[in-house]
Amino acid sequence: MRASLLQVAVNEDESVEARRLRVAGMVRDQAGADLVVLPELWTTGAFAYEAFESEAEPLMGPTYEVMAKAASDAGVWLHAGSIPERAPDGPLYNTSLVFSPSGALAAAYRKIHRFGFDQGEAVLMGAGSELVTVRLPQTTLGVATCYDLRFPELFRGLVDAGAETFVVPAGWPERRRSHWTLLAQARAVENQAFVLACGTAGTHAGVPQAGHSIVVDPWGEVLAQAGPGEEVLSVGFDPATVAGTRERFPALKDRVLGLEPPKRH
Repeated sequence: MRASLLQVAVNEDESVEARRLRVAGMVRDQAGADLVVLPELWTTGAFAYEAFESEAEPLMGPTYEVMAKAASDAGVWLHAGSIPERAPDGPLYNTSLVFSPSGALAAAYRKIHRFGFDQGEAVLMGAGSELVTVRLPQTTLGVATCYDLRFPELFRGLVDAGAETFVVPAGWPERRRSHWTLLAQARAVENQAFVLACGTAGTHAGVPQAGHSIVVDPWGEVLAQAGPGEEVLSVGFDPATVAGTRERFPALKDRVLGLEPPKRH
């Protein structure tokens, strides 16, 4: 299986419309890949909070239309990153879109863990509540977004739902890049799954981005990692490695669930 992670540069001197069309062209250039992945909030920038309201769009809005066509033209499964979605009932969500090679919407995921510690995304957007998996011919994807990477229980839930490959679009800041790599490897090792984590390059509202998109195998080995700038990271991997790893080293079978909280003494 071949995946292409498009580490898009998000800069303020490019309009959302221009970037949308440019990225669609990048997707089309990946014809022949099995899966293409875009970053989080690449239309606006993950830290461009003031743009969330003005650039929010319906689920089936401009980005949906352009990315559905790009997926169909390239004949690829496309995780189109995430958009600021304006739901019919009013709230904004950080919503990921996954398209099949026909251009049909295969899944949408509203980010569960919002970043900001009572400011920014945490107050401007609603929280999702549903885990999302997508069955591809070669593997089952578990979908998460950026800050979700810090919450292992979400990934355990995705494993229980059948996930073998985690896809994590992000707008991760450069100042915490070491966490990005560490957490991607941890989620791979503890769940014996592939991790495809696609970040942005450039600067969002004055916040330099980490870039360094990464692909990690079920043993925690880094198969490929991008640099800091805009880049296409293309890597081949064998999804059957997941079942083989879980069979040879069946740590997931030793999980102990439902533990009682500690007693006070």
